[in-house]
Amino acid sequence: MYNQGLFRSWVPKLVQLVLIIIFISVVVPVNGVYVGNVAYMVGSTGMPSEYFVWANYGSTIGMGAAMPIILRMKWRYKIRDKVTVIFILIAILSYLNGTTDRPLLIVANSVIIGFLKMIVMLEFIIPIMFMISKEGNRGKFFSVFYPFSIIISQIAGYILTIVAFDFNWQFVHIASAAVCLFLALLAWVFMHDKYFGFKMPLYYIDWLSILLFVAVFMFGAYVLAFGKQQYWIHSSKIINASIASFVSLILLVIRQYTLKRPYISFKIFRKNNVIHGLIMLLMTGMFLATGSIQNIFTIGILGYDPVLNSKLNLLMIPGIVAAGVYMAFWFKQGRGLKMFIFMGFAAMLAYTVIMYFSMSLEFNFENWILPMVLKGFGMGALFIAVWYYTLDKLEMTEMMAATGLVLVWRTFFSVGIFSALFSWLQYQFQIEAVGNLAIYMDGNSYSMTQVMGNMKAIQFNAILAANKRLLGYICIAGVGVLMYILAYHFGVDRHKIYRGFKVTSERRKHKSRLKRTTIQEIEDAAGAVL
Repeated sequence: MYNQGLFRSWVPKLVQLVLIIIFISVVVPVNGVYVGNVAYMVGSTGMPSEYFVWANYGSTIGMGAAMPIILRMKWRYKIRDKVTVIFILIAILSYLNGTTDRPLLIVANSVIIGFLKMIVMLEFIIPIMFMISKEGNRGKFFSVFYPFSIIISQIAGYILTIVAFDFNWQFVHIASAAVCLFLALLAWVFMHDKYFGFKMPLYYIDWLSILLFVAVFMFGAYVLAFGKQQYWIHSSKIINASIASFVSLILLVIRQYTLKRPYISFKIFRKNNVIHGLIMLLMTGMFLATGSIQNIFTIGILGYDPVLNSKLNLLMIPGIVAAGVYMAFWFKQGRGLKMFIFMGFAAMLAYTVIMYFSMSLEFNFENWILPMVLKGFGMGALFIAVWYYTLDKLEMTEMMAATGLVLVWRTFFSVGIFSALFSWLQYQFQIEAVGNLAIYMDGNSYSMTQVMGNMKAIQFNAILAANKRLLGYICIAGVGVLMYILAYHFGVDRHKIYRGFKVTSERRKHKSRLKRTTIQEIEDAAGAVL
């Protein structure tokens, strides 16, 4: 009646492993919008790129919204039926995204695709976790799964960008739909048709809370995606979206405290590791958001096409692999997370410093190897270690609810808020740099032809100056991040850290009291003998 596996009994173990790898390799990168194809989508539809950035955020928000109900969905439906239907739905939504020119439909479909993708992903994550670590050690699992998922996403993004370059962006979504239909057929043939355990009812799920969760972050995503285009608070749409996001948040919080079975528990925010973990994830987002500065440099200055720009991400793979291997060794040795997290932030800071000194027109593709490897190591290390620390010491029900919030915080909010901030600052610095360079273009000293001929050089130098100034501020902030990591105790007693040369006042008092007591006892004993 019950079967906690995935496949039918007649499927060989080796075939099961191959099928799991195939399924997870497609589920991880599938999305409503592929970042490498945004330029082609903008050119084809004539719509602003902000719509597709909003859709990309929506996919992450959908994944976060699904996390608190994943276990209940897993126990409610048969694995074969659930996986097959979800792959068919994703195929339909991907086909719609590839055949429409309405950006709002792409945004809505992206949220649903993220929601469905997260539900089916868990079916393959659980067996992978116990294959990697039979005792369920999350540290070992993160050390393997996160590097694998990041690498698969980078490789898939590069391949899909090539497909869009050779054909068109619509073909990418149609091909994704075809692959999902093929996986639905594989699921129907090889997966068993039994329940995982006793059936759980769905009426305990509060769908209104899910809608409020999506509304909070989707309105916030609209603000971050369109803020620069609509000049922030000078736009009534930005103000209305901000108010709507805040009101939805208030309603979501109130509803959780009035439900018998809340959708999200806010008790996790009382834990010290969750608070500091979110702070470190926010700092990680600051470094990851430098990708927008990198894109300005590669596309605007160096003239890379989308394919070559996507190829840069493949240079991070050696660093990501190194982070996973080193972290697995770190967990095996039972060491603390402090220095590993410090190394991750130090690698990201080193990448930023190298980019600061590399802002020039003469920058070869080979020069990207070192900074991208450092960036890959930093990303892998921080994704593994900070995520592990944030969710540490949480029970399973708390962890599933917290994972949705932390996922949205890490992938959408932290990166989105710094990407929007850096984009606005870069634009302001660029205007200032153009004004500073314009003083050398005196019309009394140069002819109109000479002035117009130098306009391109002025624009390039203004972009470089703006990028360099912004990267300089990030480097200064990065030094502060390293100081914060060194100062934070990561749950370890400070007196244990410095026990080689520091003794607590209580311990000194205890030793002094013990010494006085011992001397008194000796004196009493000596007096009795005499």
